[in-house]
Amino acid sequence: MNSHIIREITPLSDSDCFYIADRRKKEFTYPIHRHREFELNFTENSKGVRRIVGDSIEIIGDYDLVLITSKDLEHVWEQHECTSTEIREITIQFSPELFFNNLLNKNQFTSVNRMLKDAEKGISFPLSAIMRVYSLLDKLSSEADGFYAVVKFLTILYELSKCPYVMLSSSAFARVEPAFDDKRITKVQEYIADHFREPISLPQLADLVNMTPVSFSRFFKLCTGKNISNYIIDVRIGAVARLLVDTSMSISEICYDCGFNNLSNFNRIFLKKKGCSPKVFRENYCKKRVLV
Repeated sequence: MNSHIIREITPLSDSDCFYIADRRKKEFTYPIHRHREFELNFTENSKGVRRIVGDSIEIIGDYDLVLITSKDLEHVWEQHECTSTEIREITIQFSPELFFNNLLNKNQFTSVNRMLKDAEKGISFPLSAIMRVYSLLDKLSSEADGFYAVVKFLTILYELSKCPYVMLSSSAFARVEPAFDDKRITKVQEYIADHFREPISLPQLADLVNMTPVSFSRFFKLCTGKNISNYIIDVRIGAVARLLVDTSMSISEICYDCGFNNLSNFNRIFLKKKGCSPKVFRENYCKKRVLV
């Protein structure tokens, strides 16, 4: 299955801070792919396009803005139900080395650093955030002075880092562990990541951090925003999605390999979480894909 995923070689050179492509197009034709460079992708007049980022599959509206900072996170914008013939797409790719000498660790870049870290799972921005940076995006490709272009690009990143955004792919699919300050939560996360294929009980996890089940349940929900059972299900579904993409295992094999013990219940949960069946999810990734 992995041979269907393109690893893109981008035009970004070592002597440039970023590469920008500002295109007017009638349709999306590029297949699903991934690349080392970070990418900020904006689309306009794109209602009905299907956007896939990791195991997130969504139909987007007229405006869409996504940031991806993982070299292993597959993504694509597909024409799907879009009928517009005046699509605009602005793609900005930049190297992880743009922020040299620990620049991201400076106080002034705290919010940018956090956003770039979150974008390892892909993040999308609401319309309010898009409008906040639209004028800068709109004119970035026509900026003749390279220095001022970089300043404007950094301003775009900073402004976006101050806005709300939504993380797209699951942690398990993107192979990124969500970070929390509390060591007890980290310990539980690591245990679940290592043992999600096995039965896991609330008392078992509470014992790991020397808490009662009731106290631990409240504590975990407060720290993560999820109850423990939903968190475990999300980890398992993320692992399922990754196996659907990366392997030729049957759906039933994947179901039982990832800790589900009932195929019909698994299919129901997957449909609820992903909006499609495991079979359709796999097809969305693998049809019409080629290796280049």
